[in-house]
Amino acid sequence: MPVSLSRSLFSRYAVSWVFLAGVCVAEIVYVLLPAPDRAALLGWASTSVHNLEHDPVGCLVVSAFIPTEFLLAWPVLVVLAMFGANHVLGNWRTAVTCAAAHVIGTSVSEGIVAYRVAAGRLPVADRFLIDVGPSYVVVGAIAVALLYGTWLARLAAALDFALLIFVGQIFSGLSHLQVSAVGHLTALTVGAVLGTYLVRQRQQKARSLLRHDSASSG
Repeated sequence: MPVSLSRSLFSRYAVSWVFLAGVCVAEIVYVLLPAPDRAALLGWASTSVHNLEHDPVGCLVVSAFIPTEFLLAWPVLVVLAMFGANHVLGNWRTAVTCAAAHVIGTSVSEGIVAYRVAAGRLPVADRFLIDVGPSYVVVGAIAVALLYGTWLARLAAALDFALLIFVGQIFSGLSHLQVSAVGHLTALTVGAVLGTYLVRQRQQKARSLLRHDSASSG
């Protein structure tokens, strides 16, 4: 592959490549760590109620890159979702959409836990639940790819979504307000709503540039 083409493919899908690389590196580090260090890493990176109160930025950033199950599958799941969304939105819009899906999904799900603990409906230990993984980012990207991607991107996103639902059980426990289920539903909604807004914004900008170019050439 020519160097110029490689650079073009990287720059066009930079957000997807960077996130994919981050997940792969995090998985390697996680596997190589001794068991006590793994536990310490998860305790620090988890977006638990406790950590969100004391170090929200650190845990929100790091947690998005550390899966603890199906390690070989996650790079594939990232590819199936992210590149289709990235093609539709471009780099910065993809970053904003996926970051919002992760942050808002986490905030809503853990906020419900915090409320229920404070109300005495959940044990205090639930303030320290382990909650890590790239799934909220991936689900946010899936929403965009399913709604606005090419037919190939939609097919990949649909396969991704089916795997997460039927194998990953991402919506299991939704009726009981389980953290994972609430977070995934929220991330999917954020991806669809914010993605729609940014897709329309990008289309409007493209039309404006086209009209400007037509007026200039005329």
